[in-house]
Amino acid sequence: MKYSCSLTCVKQHKTAFSCNGIREKTAFVSINEFSDLNLLSDYRFLEDAGRMADIAARDDTSHKPKTNKFINFLKNRARRHNIHLQTLPIGFTKRRENSTYFHNKEQKFYWHLKLIFPHSHAEFTEKRVPDDKPLCNILKSYIDPQESDPVICQRLKIYTMSPQSDIQILMKVENRPHNSIRYEALDASRGLLDNLRGKMIIEYPSLHVVLPKFKTDMVIIGQDTKKDANKPSNNLMSESSSEEEGEIRDSS
Repeated sequence: MKYSCSLTCVKQHKTAFSCNGIREKTAFVSINEFSDLNLLSDYRFLEDAGRMADIAARDDTSHKPKTNKFINFLKNRARRHNIHLQTLPIGFTKRRENSTYFHNKEQKFYWHLKLIFPHSHAEFTEKRVPDDKPLCNILKSYIDPQESDPVICQRLKIYTMSPQSDIQILMKVENRPHNSIRYEALDASRGLLDNLRGKMIIEYPSLHVVLPKFKTDMVIIGQDTKKDANKPSNNLMSESSSEEEGEIRDSS
């Protein structure tokens, strides 16, 4: 650090030492000369570096050419199989963690997959799941007493102790109102490709593994109409009201 007494002195100093007036933040400082001011300066330097890295990660333009090409490729391949694949903007967690890709040589999707076990309050992530692998085989490493990891098996004990026939795999139906969330039952004997046909996927599939014998708030398409049918209706009241309205209209 150089001290100057005037503007003229500052200009002479810059010329003599080829200085631009900005302190070199990475310059070496010996331990004997290191002070609280240097410590504060280093701290602010690290903060600025972290801020610049965060800005770069959020900058869409720095990722746009490669990302858009890859995303469009995935969407086109999914569309050929009647799968409506949607993606989120860069920066969203699901966009960042999605590892789904399409293998050109094998002409096969390898999906990023999330498995949710609500009765055990557990979630797991599977990567590179081939689209033709049956769902029941995917679940074996989690809920099969013989093939699953002992730690996972213990955590999902409520599932491992239940018959395989009692287990149901559901997937949320996208683009529905928040007050009308519905789920669709999947065929455990089929792979992801067959189960995802005709459906909308946002980034990657999230499968809910449930046991119907336990009560949940998850309404399955096809069963919601049955529930509505079992509810007491106000048809008699509606009919009487309509008759009264008709009488009023006739009298008038």
